[in-house]
Amino acid sequence: MSTRKWAALFDWDGVIIDSAKAHEKSWEQLASEAGKILPADHFLRGFGMRNEVIIPELLLWTQDPAEITELSLRKEELYREVITSEGVEVLPGVREYLQSLLDAHIPTIVGTSTQRANVELIFECMGLAPFFQAVVSSEDVSRGKPDPEVFLKAANKAQIPANDCVVFEDAIHGIEAAKAGGMSAIGVLTTHPDGGLPGADKWVHRLDDLPLDGSYPL
Repeated sequence: MSTRKWAALFDWDGVIIDSAKAHEKSWEQLASEAGKILPADHFLRGFGMRNEVIIPELLLWTQDPAEITELSLRKEELYREVITSEGVEVLPGVREYLQSLLDAHIPTIVGTSTQRANVELIFECMGLAPFFQAVVSSEDVSRGKPDPEVFLKAANKAQIPANDCVVFEDAIHGIEAAKAGGMSAIGVLTTHPDGGLPGADKWVHRLDDLPLDGSYPL
């Protein structure tokens, strides 16, 4: 096993949990409530982006900051309602890999574009909190992916230099954010199973495809 000191920085949706259907359903519910139109390809195009970017720039629903905030908060409320009523699945291999990192004392931090309340709900429902030392969420950053801010803050919480951090991502914007922050990136092929993730240093279909001894995975 490598003795290199490193930290694992995890995106959340599509890397740790299979939440795509719940997010897509909550966008559809929001559009229905607000009387808005959703483009057919909106979900994949916006994957990994903050609502504050998706609503004005991708969906073109409004440019008013107050309305953007209101719609964004409501969307996440709807998402949590869906999760509470329908549940969510931890992706295959996640618990095994996280346990291996915990056993090896590797710092593990969540770096996500989603709201903290969403992560905390899953922590509570699925018992994932013990695997993570900290969470950096949408409330903690002013710039979303592909800006590296979320992962740089996660590296700071891990107290590990950026170039010794490995980011686990399923979205192109997230891979770009990792590389912009000077970090290595492993692409998890959940959202893009056929097309890959350009720029990643390595690709896996599930986290337990990686060594389960806590060693540096690249």
